[in-house]
Amino acid sequence: MNRTIKIGLVAWFLLSVLQSGAQSAGEKAWSILQEGQQKKNEEKITAVRVLGLIQRNQKAADLALAALNDTNSDVRAAAAKSLGQMGAKSAIPRLKTTLHDEKDVSVVVSCAWSLVTLGDPLGYGVYYAVLTGQKKSGGGLLDDQKKMLHDPKKMAEFGIDEGIGFIPFAGLGKDAFKMLTKDDSSPVRAAAAGMLEKDPDPKTRTALISAASDDSWQVRVAALNVLSHRGDPTVIVDIQPLLYDKKDEVRYTAAAAVVHLEDVRMRKSSMHK
Repeated sequence: MNRTIKIGLVAWFLLSVLQSGAQSAGEKAWSILQEGQQKKNEEKITAVRVLGLIQRNQKAADLALAALNDTNSDVRAAAAKSLGQMGAKSAIPRLKTTLHDEKDVSVVVSCAWSLVTLGDPLGYGVYYAVLTGQKKSGGGLLDDQKKMLHDPKKMAEFGIDEGIGFIPFAGLGKDAFKMLTKDDSSPVRAAAAGMLEKDPDPKTRTALISAASDDSWQVRVAALNVLSHRGDPTVIVDIQPLLYDKKDEVRYTAAAAVVHLEDVRMRKSSMHK
């Protein structure tokens, strides 16, 4: 056997070993995830939550869909959130059904987040209700839905998970976090406002303008941020009074929003000339 053939055989053998090792690692990884689905409490919640890291994979989507039937609401919430994170558009019908039938608010919010993330507008209705206390279709929230706004644990799940980062000033993070442990729904409502940025419903525009005058400065800041990002210059007249707000954070945010929206108006005007 000549030297070239030997080198070729060695290379083929090494490649086979590497491929075999990679496959074994993948199989081991799946076995860990599948075993995790059979665990209880926090371990199972974690195993379901991390499925969101796996993109465009039907096997991962199937595991998350199965977890939507779990008796533990935290597992169901993790499953709903994972489906949105992994971009499983095929799960939209199931998420809608769960959103309609589910009783636990944390699961409902997770379904809403995933629907919004996957491009389905139905999810916006949940955030609208959290922000305003009213459903888009009319009527107030149910008693168990209202309880979430005054439940520190549920608030933390919602506020931290959906991102308290709507506050545009780094130094305020800890203060906002501390508020999550109090009987105060402001951080939750502010986070809900942040999720309404791309909702085209005219009712949402009205709700955000109203939220910009909310008693809570956090909600006012969040609403101003969203209104600025939505890029609708017609709201300038509505938020202009906030340039005189007593709260520094609100006043500065309003100023930045007005400047940005004036720029948008000028660009739109020049395009039509």
